Amino acid sequence: MSKTSNGNVTIVPDAQGSIIRVSNNNPEFGCVRLVQNKVAFNTQGWVRKSQLSTLIHGKVEDLQSLDLNNKTELPGQIVIKEQTEPFSASDPDRDLKIAGDTGIVCVSHGEPIYRKTFYSMDEFEQDILIAHTNGHAIKEANSDGEGFGGIEIPEEVKVKSKKKEKKEEVIEEPAEEVVEMEEETFEL
Repeated sequence: MSKTSNGNVTIVPDAQGSIIRVSNNNPEFGCVRLVQNKVAFNTQGWVRKSQLSTLIHGKVEDLQSLDLNNKTELPGQIVIKEQTEPFSASDPDRDLKIAGDTGIVCVSHGEPIYRKTFYSMDEFEQDILIAHTNGHAIKEANSDGEGFGGIEIPEEVKVKSKKKEKKEEVIEEPAEEVVEMEEETFEL
């Protein structure tokens, strides 16, 4: 998709009304859930509406310092990043890009594509997308509406049925090895 029109980035509280969702595994860490509606137009003139969501992770005290309880929206946008390397070393299958309800993993030249969303304060940051090269298998799977369309799908591009179930949002704690990065100012 080439041109996009973005809605506001909205802060979404949990079922209990809490903005910061505290980790069940370690109460020192938490996350905030954000959603954004986007409309994209491709170069062939097709429009696609979607709702993106992402999590901002951090130490609970750092998240509290953002004073998000008095806000409903944030500046910026949610961006999509796709790559052929897993985002998570501990759960490499976690962010596989799946073609709709087919269960087929999108691949680029034999490599699985991983897809993840991120919050960016930069309203001009662009999505990083990778074209998949297994469109024929995906079209076949969609053609008769019976899962894999009667074609033989290699095991490496299938997703086990448990992967298709919506996973509960998991808060990943930082790895033991932390890479030093320049601090970004987060002004709201």
